Amino acid sequence: MIAKIGKGENLWGALTYNQQKVDNENGTVLFTNKIPDLWDRPYSVKFFHQYFEPYLIANNKTEKPVRHISLNPDPNDKVDDKDYRGMAQQYMQEIGYGNQPYVVFKHTDIDRTHIHIVTTCVQLDGKKIPDNYDHHRSMDACRKLEKQYNLKAANEIKSTNQNLIFKRVDYAKGNIKTQMSSILRHIPKTYNFQSIGAYNALLSQFNITLEEVSGELHGKMKKGMVYFAIDENGKKASHPFKSSLFDKHAGLENIQATIEKSRVEMKNNPSKPILKRTIEAAVSTSNSVDSFKMQLEKQGIATVIRRNEQGRIYGITFIDHTSKSVWNGSQLSKELSANVFNGIWNQREMKPEIIFNNNLPENLLQENTTEQFIAKSILEIFDGLFSGLLSSDANSDQEEQIFESQMKKKQRKRRKK
Repeated sequence: MIAKIGKGENLWGALTYNQQKVDNENGTVLFTNKIPDLWDRPYSVKFFHQYFEPYLIANNKTEKPVRHISLNPDPNDKVDDKDYRGMAQQYMQEIGYGNQPYVVFKHTDIDRTHIHIVTTCVQLDGKKIPDNYDHHRSMDACRKLEKQYNLKAANEIKSTNQNLIFKRVDYAKGNIKTQMSSILRHIPKTYNFQSIGAYNALLSQFNITLEEVSGELHGKMKKGMVYFAIDENGKKASHPFKSSLFDKHAGLENIQATIEKSRVEMKNNPSKPILKRTIEAAVSTSNSVDSFKMQLEKQGIATVIRRNEQGRIYGITFIDHTSKSVWNGSQLSKELSANVFNGIWNQREMKPEIIFNNNLPENLLQENTTEQFIAKSILEIFDGLFSGLLSSDANSDQEEQIFESQMKKKQRKRRKK
């Protein structure tokens, strides 16, 4: 079982988040401590809040008096409501919150049933419960509960999670925030990527996109990110969700840290030459974008292609789901940059049945003079284009970034108008 302890200042927000689950029939109130049970009417945020107020008033100097805890057994563990109540009570006692007011909510909106506990670290006498060793106390409590209730150990859960298969967000099903949350909490911890663009390409595989935002707060410029659900055509299908609504791993600061870490880890990644050869083989044996993508898809590699309004390819990203790594084409090889692919597929659209391979079958060139002429001519065009693009593509990553920056400026101008 895994326990997570969130520390904050917004008690009303924590209670509202959980009560909405109950109101939408995606959760229940399992247990309350030092708060009366209601049998004749439903609970409300206002009802719960009044029993916390005396504690919060007793000490208004503590910056983050609210504790929002979640207890998460393994999905294969069978835990009934009675056990959840017992687990919650024992856990709170073990970490030193047994005499505090708290509410236990059970969430049922995803396959993995779990419980949330809302409480405060401020006592009635105004003293704060020490939280220096919260993590250690929490881990000890979880190990005891695992043995007592015959739950799967946390290390077993971790090894299972390494092979999680994430489902795409389905905007038609509703609960978009919940669907996005399960992805955004795990993807940054599971995959390596070296830029925000690469991260966005990865998210597109799960029908999510992000935008960076900036603004002034208390006289200081702040930067952040918002997430959207997208439909199958890549168009936004939801309102924006602030990254702070999800786990800290979805925030800009953590994503930037992941990028820096990935740059080190991916520098000598053993999967890089294998991926490069696989893509090169697909290039030489496919005569269209669709067949190229399909070949790679069968080997667990997704391809994300970015085009401008004129249809020109200005970016191409490969997502290797086996090694959990995301690569821009030019990071693998100059021969796999966006400009080169744009040239390849433009030529192939002129003569789709010709496969661009420097090792064309000799009998094709010998048996038919017309085919020989076509094949040689196209290969000459391709070789010239290929070498020309290589010389002009000394820094294709930078070109892609400049192009994206220009596009963003145009979008901002349109919004101002």
